[in-house]
Amino acid sequence: MTVGSLGGTLWLDIIEAVRTRRSIRKFKPRKVPRDVVSLILDLARWAPSAHNAQPWRCVVVDDEKVKERLATEMGKAWLSDLLKDGVSKDKAENIVRIESWERITKSPIVIIVCLTMEDMHRYPDRRRRKAEYLMAVQSVAAYIQNLLLLAHHYGLGACWVCAPLFCQKAVRRVLGLPREIEPQAMITMGYPDEKPSPPPRKELEEICSLNGFR
Repeated sequence: MTVGSLGGTLWLDIIEAVRTRRSIRKFKPRKVPRDVVSLILDLARWAPSAHNAQPWRCVVVDDEKVKERLATEMGKAWLSDLLKDGVSKDKAENIVRIESWERITKSPIVIIVCLTMEDMHRYPDRRRRKAEYLMAVQSVAAYIQNLLLLAHHYGLGACWVCAPLFCQKAVRRVLGLPREIEPQAMITMGYPDEKPSPPPRKELEEICSLNGFR
């Protein structure tokens, strides 16, 4: 690729991808080829990470039975929390059915993105251990953003769901994750069956200031 094309077409493609990516929650029943998913996961590896530790780990789920087990176990954990929060049983069960069961089972691809501290630095004090953990979380988030943009580039829709954080034991149990692999997020993915309008965004002046916080 020439310098000219790098400064032109490629960067315009990046800008377009960032501006037009949407959270897609409805998918066509069409299967996503495994080689396309593998390509997206492979390219996403080039995300930045603290110490270049690359602390992300992924489990791709495309088997219907595994998706059903995942939806069931995650749903049980959420239902328990909703009932503890005082939500009526009927309402709670309906929420779980729509937001957990249907969301997972109707997604052609479900990617559970996990975190490992294996190659992160180790410290004796709590302050630096916490900082190191947050650095790993930030690194995983960068990887996820790559996944979302790449999915969009290849004509797929995706949605970043943080539900695994609330039911890590359930996710571990279904997927057989070892203790050192921590579920962080769930990416649902498939061919879009909706075209959401652009969501509102804060103005630049609301989120950025120059030479000090204002």
